[in-house]
Amino acid sequence: MAVHNGVNKHAVAPTPMEVSVEAGNVGEATWLDDDSRPRRTGTFWTASSHIITAVIGSGVLSLAWAIAQLGWVAGPTAMLLFAFVTYYTATLLAECYRTGNPETGKRNYTYMDAVRSNLGGAKVTFCGVIQYANLIGVSIGYTIASSISMKAIRRAGCFHDNGHAHPCNSSSTPYMILFGAAQILFSQIPDFDQIWWLSIVAAVMSFTYSSIGLSLGIAQTVANGGFKGSLTGISIGADVTSTQKVWHSLQAFGDIAFAYSFSNILIEIQDTIKAPPPSESKVMQKATRLSVATTTIFYMLCGCMGYAAFGDSAPDNLLTGFGFYEPFWLLDVANVAIVVHLIGAYQVFCQPIFAFVERRAAAAWPDSAFVSRELRVGPFALNLFRLTWRSSFVCLTTVVAMLLPFFGNVVGFLGAVSFWPLTVYFPVEMYIRQRRVPRGSTKWICLQTLSVGCLLVSIAAAAGSIADVIDALKVYRPFSG
Repeated sequence: MAVHNGVNKHAVAPTPMEVSVEAGNVGEATWLDDDSRPRRTGTFWTASSHIITAVIGSGVLSLAWAIAQLGWVAGPTAMLLFAFVTYYTATLLAECYRTGNPETGKRNYTYMDAVRSNLGGAKVTFCGVIQYANLIGVSIGYTIASSISMKAIRRAGCFHDNGHAHPCNSSSTPYMILFGAAQILFSQIPDFDQIWWLSIVAAVMSFTYSSIGLSLGIAQTVANGGFKGSLTGISIGADVTSTQKVWHSLQAFGDIAFAYSFSNILIEIQDTIKAPPPSESKVMQKATRLSVATTTIFYMLCGCMGYAAFGDSAPDNLLTGFGFYEPFWLLDVANVAIVVHLIGAYQVFCQPIFAFVERRAAAAWPDSAFVSRELRVGPFALNLFRLTWRSSFVCLTTVVAMLLPFFGNVVGFLGAVSFWPLTVYFPVEMYIRQRRVPRGSTKWICLQTLSVGCLLVSIAAAAGSIADVIDALKVYRPFSG
């Protein structure tokens, strides 16, 4: 089943009698877009909310740690560069939603459809492997991150009651199971267009916990009487060797790159936007501009104020790493907001996976009642295949998260590996093919230089993440979370 974004796939067209009376026999065409699918209704604002939901994750709270590795010069500079690259390549990718004419050309419903239409061949397979591996990794990482926030809520209360010296230890496994149960429920909502409200709620939650983290960082900086930190980041000494400094600096680049990554679902989001005029690409470019600018402001403020508050000792997560202990109720509010946001973001990232498998199943068994028969229950459209497949996927990602509680490091590796192909390489190559940019021209050389530069950054960031995973494996114990 394809993802029919931005539309009510189950909308009922008027009867011929109703059409005759109300619309002068214009027929069902008024209910359809140019691809004979139900009319899309998405706007600049809904697209922006989808992007913000996808981009601003709980990773925003680890940016203080990333800036601490790089320092006051390289940290903010790296964030601005990644913001620019992400925005620019997203505008290139938006041009590839339609093949040919930007207003009347053939639509590409998914990222892979765009790659297939513009590039074809083995590049489609390469894209699919990278894209879906990244999405699966993100879903596992979000399961882990949500359980950490839920556990932090319990620990905040424990610290408040028993003092900061109390260990207040607990397992994250029950919280992962709780998060997985919620995802099984929400995953039965069939299409992207029908979770627009969840996306907007998640976007509001991201602003809530980011604002709390920022406010606590400012308060701590004021209490300190000034800014902490240095121009070059954490100093090499007894606690940090020169090798660790290098690996952590590279990992910081990977963290920042992953924090900005949303290109793998951009086409799906663009497919929610109503038909021209203006063209979907123009609306998407405006939505991307607003979303990346908003995200960057929050990233810069949260990352920089967190580093200013704690300097070299900045925790890897301002709200769950207990850089702050009080007010404990405010920490609870922030962590609840993180969990709610991750519930929505999980669905945004998993919808392309769900759609891919269900589309293949519908093509393979078109007459199967197990695959096609649906029962409407409110916003849910239940059928046995969707219930079985999506529930199995959620269960699998939850079990892997419980088995490898340090999988966040692996997700960082997936982010580093996927940044170049999904955010840079494919958008650049598709744009060159779509716009017929002459080989060897100034624009062609600039685009290829950007691509090669980002490839080198991805390789370096992946190396740093691998080193971190190796360190985690040294103390690995299954289900130890």
